[in-house]
Amino acid sequence: MASQKSNLTIDHFGTEHLKKNLGGRAARGGLVAITAQALKFVITLGATAVMARLLTPQDYGFVGMVGVVTGFVATYKDLGLSAATIQSPKITSDQISTLFWINVLLSIGIAVLTIGLAPFISWFYGEPRLTWITILTGFGFIINGFAVQHEALLRRQMRYFALSTIGLVAMVVGYIIGISMAWKGFSYFALVGSQLAVAFTSTLITWAVVRWKPGPPKKGTGVRSMLKLGGNLTGFATINYFARNGDNLLIGRFWGAEQVGIYSRAYQLMMLPIDQINEPVTTVAVPSLSRLVDSPEDYRRAYLRMIEKIAFLTMPSVAAMIVTSDWLVSIVLGPKWASVATILQLLGATALIQPIANTTGWLFITQGRTDEMFKMSLWGGPITILSIIVGIPWGAVGVATSYTIAHVCGTPILYWYIGRRGPVRAGDFYRRTVPLLGATLFGMLMALAFRWWNPSIGKWVGIPVCVAILLATFLISLLLLPSGRASLKDVAASFFLLRK
Repeated sequence: MASQKSNLTIDHFGTEHLKKNLGGRAARGGLVAITAQALKFVITLGATAVMARLLTPQDYGFVGMVGVVTGFVATYKDLGLSAATIQSPKITSDQISTLFWINVLLSIGIAVLTIGLAPFISWFYGEPRLTWITILTGFGFIINGFAVQHEALLRRQMRYFALSTIGLVAMVVGYIIGISMAWKGFSYFALVGSQLAVAFTSTLITWAVVRWKPGPPKKGTGVRSMLKLGGNLTGFATINYFARNGDNLLIGRFWGAEQVGIYSRAYQLMMLPIDQINEPVTTVAVPSLSRLVDSPEDYRRAYLRMIEKIAFLTMPSVAAMIVTSDWLVSIVLGPKWASVATILQLLGATALIQPIANTTGWLFITQGRTDEMFKMSLWGGPITILSIIVGIPWGAVGVATSYTIAHVCGTPILYWYIGRRGPVRAGDFYRRTVPLLGATLFGMLMALAFRWWNPSIGKWVGIPVCVAILLATFLISLLLLPSGRASLKDVAASFFLLRK
């Protein structure tokens, strides 16, 4: 019996076995995650095209307006405890059981709070239809609360195939439910139903895969340090949430549901290529870097190689979306969403650098510097919120413009702040990403020149031609630069590692 218990502990909580061939494990995990994300991208694109034709901008706007408030409340359902589970060098079953019940109680409390806020949300926006959207969304928090620690254990054990499969299956089920409800005329409730279906499916499969059953909570299990790390992350998430979602809140308050719908669809399209890379790489990066924190040079090298791959994949993708935004919106969303294209172009400047800026969170978390992460949000968040307020008189276009300016100007400050301590310095960001950004901008310029010289070209021909011009120019520019050639060589080396 003792031997069985020991094996169970190692299977779920030990990480020593992961350090053997960590680089290969991370690379293969990244391939699995990126492949799954590519499938998600295709599914999301197809499902979005269908639902955008079955629903209206106002339908999306209603859910987006509620999402601003419920999303803020949701920042407290985790308290950063999943990150604490992943990052901690050693954990025990008693610790995770205690954290599990904390997460469950928090989720129930947040669900009750959300349901109680439903009348206030309807009053704030002057829209009674938001009441039931809010109430139904609240039940989703309870479902998600039961999966927080189980999912964290999968990430800690670097079980990327299981994580990717769960996410993919849950997404498919959610879209099937959402499209079916939209087809039957449930309007905005179709979006809520889709969200609840994803939460339920993900939780159910996660429990089936992990097969760890929590015991009763216990005192004196040593979770205090984990709660402190999670508390700093929650403080950061609270301020960051307002900074990232104040746009939808204020646009909804002063301009109504339709403007929120248009702005949120532009933001979703902007994030599509970013999420396809950042999300799966983050799944791999935090556990991998956490295991390397005691080897500064290996840590630095691993991180810089990761952000180089992110920049290599996301920058040209975002640039292609900027160049072909009007055509893409017409194909994906349809003609009634034409005004999304302008906002997509404005947000594109942010999207070029945002994937790399987002990775600074990995450094804070894996180095145990979440207190600095929270302090950074105390000045970064208000600046972003102020930029949104400045742009709100001009509606969604004004907000997109001011938000982009604030983000572009604030990124160098972020690099300086994180680079003051730790293995990764501010100059490392520029040495690894500036050549790729320069090659991307040159490729975008060539594609825009092609469009200028051929104003009557159709979208079905124009999109592949513009993408081909952009990518060819991007690769040629890198080949002409010593640093660019080094980047291409390293990318090729990573693919060879995946095959080992």
